[in-house]
Amino acid sequence: MSRNVNQIRIIGGKWRSRKITFPSVVGLRPTPDRIRETLFNWLAPYIDGARCLDLFAGSGALSLEALSRDALEVIAIEQNPIAAKALTEQLQKLDAHNMTVLTTDALRWLETPGFPVDIVFLDPPYQAHLLRPVFSLLEANDWLKVFSLIYFESHAPLQATDLPATWHLLRDKKAGRVYYYLAQKFA
Repeated sequence: MSRNVNQIRIIGGKWRSRKITFPSVVGLRPTPDRIRETLFNWLAPYIDGARCLDLFAGSGALSLEALSRDALEVIAIEQNPIAAKALTEQLQKLDAHNMTVLTTDALRWLETPGFPVDIVFLDPPYQAHLLRPVFSLLEANDWLKVFSLIYFESHAPLQATDLPATWHLLRDKKAGRVYYYLAQKFA
């Protein structure tokens, strides 16, 4: 276990340019600045007042960007206790009260009956191949409502046919080795 600390900056909103720290944890790789900037440009019409779910939260970069841009609430799920503790400490430094950090396994947590959210951030460890299982759990346990938005990242390209039948792929891009997507639930 390393005690090294890393930093990223918040791209926009009320905390723009604030640096947040996160620990060196195996598998933790924050979404890069340019991808976050593109994502939140895509989400600009929807983020204000949104209820968000950040699965595999890691550094909390996506959660904190959402809060910085006036999301109403964020629930961040992070299994690694060191990363979850660091994210909780960042919330205290920012005096953010509308985010809950849960230290638990995302798949197990999604197996429980859900409450619909507006936006889901999904950036699991690539090597674990968790996208399709998470897609299924989001659908099966009512975590989404009609028109919910789902952002996800992958190390390999996905097709619209890889998504649940009720989802429509709105946007997709590639940056370096990262493929990233925005889908919306329509039914």
